[in-house]
Amino acid sequence: MDPARRVIDDGAVAVKGDRIVAVGETSELARRYRAARVIDARRKAVLPGLIDAHAHAGHAMLRTIGGADGDAWTAACEAIYTRASDEAFWETESHLAALERLKAGVTTGVSLLGGGDSIMRVDDPVYARRHCDAVVRTGTRSIVAVGPSRPPAPRPYTRHGASGQSETYDVDFERMFDVCKDIVDACHGDADGRIQIALMLPVFAPEHYPEVAQYEGDYRREAQRYISMARERNLSFTQDGHRAGTLDFAHRELGLLNAKSFMSHAIDLTDADIAACVETGASIVHNPSAIMSIIGRCPVPELIDAGVTVAIGSDGAAPDRGYDMFRHMWQCMHYHRRHFRDPDVLPHGKVLEMVTIDAARALSLDHELGSLEAGKQADIILVDLFKPHLMPMNMPVYRVTCFANAGDVCMTMVGGKVLMEDYRVLSVDEGEILERVSQVADSTFERAGLRHLLDAPRTLWGHSHY
Repeated sequence: MDPARRVIDDGAVAVKGDRIVAVGETSELARRYRAARVIDARRKAVLPGLIDAHAHAGHAMLRTIGGADGDAWTAACEAIYTRASDEAFWETESHLAALERLKAGVTTGVSLLGGGDSIMRVDDPVYARRHCDAVVRTGTRSIVAVGPSRPPAPRPYTRHGASGQSETYDVDFERMFDVCKDIVDACHGDADGRIQIALMLPVFAPEHYPEVAQYEGDYRREAQRYISMARERNLSFTQDGHRAGTLDFAHRELGLLNAKSFMSHAIDLTDADIAACVETGASIVHNPSAIMSIIGRCPVPELIDAGVTVAIGSDGAAPDRGYDMFRHMWQCMHYHRRHFRDPDVLPHGKVLEMVTIDAARALSLDHELGSLEAGKQADIILVDLFKPHLMPMNMPVYRVTCFANAGDVCMTMVGGKVLMEDYRVLSVDEGEILERVSQVADSTFERAGLRHLLDAPRTLWGHSHY
């Protein structure tokens, strides 16, 4: 994914320390370098690590709960993220998400610290710290986005101690801001830069959600504080859930759009919304597998034609999608082709750009990540092409974007360190993490009183609609 978009049939990558030092034909690099170790990539595609530009910390533990009832799922997020989750929940969920990403070749991922309907775990910095610690141990990269929960505030949060005691207390916007600042101070740049903190705010959209209009003063006040902190600390900024008219408002009225902004979902955009992105250099993250993309359409081809950088995000991991970026590439292509009834929309190379170099550009990391180029971080994955669904081995860009899946990634390297090889995770004990997940999930659902959301709805079978 270098500027020439080279596909080298018999290619090799030379790595020294955490950096790529050369990319070229195997015979050429073999003459130039004497390697301490050679990784055999025959019958495999060598790619830059994939980048997931939008997802949510916490969600991996909540996938599928509530069946098809979106309201129940959103309410469960609020209950768990504010009142039923403890430090073990946030650490274990982070381990689970990082492990799934690692095995899927996703070397860099954005994770908002919470979600549902903009409910963030920002009453205490310890939860972000536990999330980051798990990512560091797994070995991948994470951009952790933190910001206030949606109004109104104060809202109750509950802290659970290791010995079973709990304390519920009200958290106002002032406390949330101080916690976010503490998270930036403690975590940004951690693990030699593998952990970065971005700031975020809930989207102000009274034309779509009239009940938020009464809190306009809160939105305006918090916007000024968080965008000021982002500029002072040179942090990226993101929002989750933009739709018609809200990007234009965020730019004109709140001053939230700039070259380090990456805004997610962005469905049914107006001409003014697109113009705001062009004017400011803000990027868009399209989540083609998300429920928002059922409600409306992100105008991806139109944005690209206007010169806006567009990345793909998983919006993972719940309620019905995971971190398999191969799935999301395929979904992206077919989603927009169906809309235009045109199979020429979104070439395969463009969607591969959208999870590599374009995603890195959206996150302001394209100087370090997103392509196999000398001087960049050695984030490299191998995709095993010697499989029935990927044969014959020709036209590799098409094979990777149309037919590959997360299970075809056989090696993942981050910063020159091999974290998975021959499908076996080396950085953490996969079995131990999965055992821990079941235990923590059970205790969390019990604490929240939400075990009933694990029951299948009566309309699961034999009906055309839930």
